[in-house]
Amino acid sequence: MSKMQPRSAGRPGRGGARGAGGRGPERAAGGRGERRGPKGAADGHGQASRGQGQRGQGQRGPASRNDARRGSQHQGQHRQGQRPATDLIEGRRACAEALEGGLPLKRALVAMGGEQDQTLVGLVRRLEAAGVPVERVPKGRLDALSSHGAHQGIVVQTRPFAYAELSDVITNAGDGHALVVLLDHVTDEGNFGAIVRSAEVVGAAGVVIAKARAAGVGVGAYKTSAGAVLHVPIAQVSNLATAIDDLKRAGFWVAGSTEHAAQDVWSAPLEGRLCLVMGSEGSGISQLVRKKCDFECRLPQRGRVESLNVAQAATVMCYEWLRRESAAAADTPADGAVPAGER
Repeated sequence: MSKMQPRSAGRPGRGGARGAGGRGPERAAGGRGERRGPKGAADGHGQASRGQGQRGQGQRGPASRNDARRGSQHQGQHRQGQRPATDLIEGRRACAEALEGGLPLKRALVAMGGEQDQTLVGLVRRLEAAGVPVERVPKGRLDALSSHGAHQGIVVQTRPFAYAELSDVITNAGDGHALVVLLDHVTDEGNFGAIVRSAEVVGAAGVVIAKARAAGVGVGAYKTSAGAVLHVPIAQVSNLATAIDDLKRAGFWVAGSTEHAAQDVWSAPLEGRLCLVMGSEGSGISQLVRKKCDFECRLPQRGRVESLNVAQAATVMCYEWLRRESAAAADTPADGAVPAGER
């Protein structure tokens, strides 16, 4: 399989790769040929965000969470895409990650009656040693604040998540091979957190999300990412299409993941300096974003279920990129050594 050549810096790529009547991407000078993708209805025809403005600043809703009723109200606001002025992190591992990651924690809410749970007691002691106020509350209050009831007896309150700029993600990618995951209005916070976790595990340079009509870093994302949101830059942008143009200028090739693509992931150039685009749960990749993709690919399947959900598909795609990068690194002689077959 031919390898993806780096895109020339400062030279944007062409529009969406199409199979029937569309244009495929053109390689940078010195490339190894052309890859053409399919037309495919990319899981629907949703519209990309058209807002303009500064990158990296989220829109946030009301700040109050002083009782269970307000906690429940916050959950309803979050489902509507509004961002709270504070974040709640639930679950022992996520809370420990927040403490270890140096997040500014306002307070910890701990369920009454957990004094015999040594794991919980140990975590509370660490929080107290770090100067975090600890408040004992009825379990029902934590149940009301929890996104899915898996708080494990502890919730910590922190200040709003600090999103990165797209330029931070590009800087983190360096000049060589790198992976950036761009989410086209993924709305479920659990899916978003799971994708961030997979991206961090394979060593992605960052994750890019839309500012509006998309899940952000909140209770569910902290939980499902197992703290990964603290370890990988997450850039929030006003316009995904513009962000893709910026990534192309930084040398990235753009791959759209859709079950309707004619080309499967095994034959697609899912390697090198790559921006992987994953579509929303309902409508997939929007037409505007699709046109920015250099090629599209899908996961092959034999079963009867229509497809994997976006978080599962993103995990497979991320690991396919890592598999190829690992194989390429293994074939590269270290310190000028000559491969055995060439001696």
